[in-house]
Amino acid sequence: MKARFTYLGDMLFWILVAALTAALAVILLYPLLRGAKAADNIRAGETAVYRDQLRELDRDLDGGLITPEEADYARAEIGRRLIAVSADEQAQTLKPARHHRFTEAFVLLLLPVLGLCLYLTTGRPDLPSQPLEARLENPGNDVAVLITKAERHLAEKPDDGKGWDVLAPIYFRTMRINDAQVAYRHAIRLLGPSPVRLDGLAETLIAVSDGVVTEEARQVLEQSLTLEPDNPRARFYIALSMEQAGRPDEARQAFEALAKQSPADAPWLPLVNQHIAMNGGAPAGAGSAAPGANPSASGANPAPGNPTQQDVTAAETMNAGDRQQMIRGMVESLDAKLSEDPNNFEGWMRLVRSYAVLNDKDRAAGALKRGLAAFPPPGEQGRQLLALARELGIAPEGATQ
Repeated sequence: MKARFTYLGDMLFWILVAALTAALAVILLYPLLRGAKAADNIRAGETAVYRDQLRELDRDLDGGLITPEEADYARAEIGRRLIAVSADEQAQTLKPARHHRFTEAFVLLLLPVLGLCLYLTTGRPDLPSQPLEARLENPGNDVAVLITKAERHLAEKPDDGKGWDVLAPIYFRTMRINDAQVAYRHAIRLLGPSPVRLDGLAETLIAVSDGVVTEEARQVLEQSLTLEPDNPRARFYIALSMEQAGRPDEARQAFEALAKQSPADAPWLPLVNQHIAMNGGAPAGAGSAAPGANPSASGANPAPGNPTQQDVTAAETMNAGDRQQMIRGMVESLDAKLSEDPNNFEGWMRLVRSYAVLNDKDRAAGALKRGLAAFPPPGEQGRQLLALARELGIAPEGATQ
């Protein structure tokens, strides 16, 4: 019985294909077949119009509306036009009808054959049909189907906190920021606050406000810190809120405290160092040596975009303006190196961050676009670049996820 339904389904598919092909051929052939007839109708209409004008002219003359001289002049002009149309009709009658044989053959034969060959080459005629319900049962790696399945589940069971908890970060990654905010609030209401959920909610609030840490986002972050005092993400955004509020001394102290608690290889440390420098402090070396270690060894091979030990030492003796100029020079140097060797993912991450910290959104967007050209969005590194862009409030021009 199942094989019979499969056979009927295949037959129905090919019947639909044949019907659509025939309908398309008729649509394409119709203008070619009616072209001569349409021209004949137009000429017949012109002849009728001129004959009506002659009759109208006689009525005007009988009614005394025009003089005989005016009537003779108008009759001669109308007669000239009528003769021209009649002569054109005779010429068209002697001329054999023109048929678009090649075009008709192409539409009737070659076009369907080409379409069939293209389908057999790129399509999967052997693949059974899979309606939405079947795809929801076995979504595979299709994120859109996974989201649809989760939304259906939550529509039936809106009190499933775990479902909201799973769906919220997926919404955020797919740029459905408002949906992510609602999902995080449901997860917190049903499962209770946690650092991960509170940080996620705060990031959605920051994203909605185009990168500004609002008062509501700050309160959520402070609640996260009560649960996890050493939470680096929450501490970073709170320090950023101080910087955005025009309190550079407090922001610098907060960023310096975060830098001291962070591991030497923490991925957020270069961004923290840049904020420290922007607020008038000396950035902590990303490769700071442990007590008793050789300082030169830790700065021998700095990561791309990180300040060297020599840079840190020089920054300590500079005023704020000179320090800012030194940072911009370091960023431009990194930009030049990436132009020569674009296959440096960490370098692109640091360059986008650096331009964003310097409040140069145009260059940050340009660096993001170049980075995505080297590491396209379908890959993991490309997705990380897009996530960084969302975090920094940078619009990825022409990029798709």
